[in-house]
Amino acid sequence: MYILDQNNNILQKAHVCTFKELNLEERKHLQEWIAAEPSSLGEDLLIIQKEFDGFADTKERLDLLALDKQGRLVIIENKLDDSGRDVTWQAIKYASYCSSLSKAQIIQIYQKYLMGKDIYAEESISEFMDGTPIEDIELNPDNSQRIFFVAANFRKEVTSSVLWLSNFGLNIKCFKVTPYQYNGRVLMDFDQIIPVKDTEDYTIRMATKKQEAAQEAGATAVRRTKRYAYWQEFIEYNKKIGGPYASSNGTPDAWLGKSIGISGMSCNVIINNANTSTEIYINFGDKAANKEAFDFLKQYQSEIDEALSSYKLDWQRMDDRVTCRIRVTRNDLSYTNEDQKDEIFTFLTESAKAFISVFSKYAQKYKKQSLHTHK
Repeated sequence: MYILDQNNNILQKAHVCTFKELNLEERKHLQEWIAAEPSSLGEDLLIIQKEFDGFADTKERLDLLALDKQGRLVIIENKLDDSGRDVTWQAIKYASYCSSLSKAQIIQIYQKYLMGKDIYAEESISEFMDGTPIEDIELNPDNSQRIFFVAANFRKEVTSSVLWLSNFGLNIKCFKVTPYQYNGRVLMDFDQIIPVKDTEDYTIRMATKKQEAAQEAGATAVRRTKRYAYWQEFIEYNKKIGGPYASSNGTPDAWLGKSIGISGMSCNVIINNANTSTEIYINFGDKAANKEAFDFLKQYQSEIDEALSSYKLDWQRMDDRVTCRIRVTRNDLSYTNEDQKDEIFTFLTESAKAFISVFSKYAQKYKKQSLHTHK
């Protein structure tokens, strides 16, 4: 590798080093670099766990577990100056262990990785998948696991076995990572050596691809039908007790909305596999207007929190998104658990009733202020 000295119009050589010479470690350094910048491996990846050890009857750990844009699991194994002889077999074992992970398990694994951050796994995956609703995303389709090897040097027995396995449809890549030193700085080069870039990619082509797509489409239709039936029961429940959603219409979506008296603000009730929520949702169709409305409500946070003291409100301005929301979530309630239906109906109805009662007053205040401000 050469560095261009533009002032003198000459190339300056950067010196190749080893990780050992630089006192760099596999887990402390190489693994953390990739976790922080997975695009270093040549594509968009979502890291969902480090040092994953969730395998039954074994204490083995894989270095990094990721998702690609097709929802496939990517097993990433890192080595430093030498790939070792057994890395191929090791990664194949990990891929086999991961092959049985369900969508719900993957979401749980990722949520555990996000512990301590104000991020929901389902929403993060949806964003990574370009906004596709989580219920429409297929994760870990059958026999779709991919394997990435990262090392400074690959032994012949490793590259030979990887090339041979690739001929049978296994999706495997090898990245040679080389550290350089120049002028007191360390440069890192990630070079994909298998398959060679700009050649035909070794991807898995399965004869049952169309059949799997049809099966997933059928599964999506079943989920939508189930949600529609669930909301119909919820609406009937509201009719019986005079709840706020008595006049609503059924929907196959994961949420059901109710106006709180101002266009752009609604009280949504939400059912997911992993949790159940009620929220005030702010969307005037304009990011600046949404943030302005949220900030107005935030002025009264102490009053609102006190009025809704039975619920732990999560105020989410979400500066990186267009919309805003104020939400309460029950992570112990899932609409997939039939035994929890009564508790979910009660929680959603009572919390929505309280939200509408409190927030509608402040929404009207905001409406009057907004009309006066924009005259």
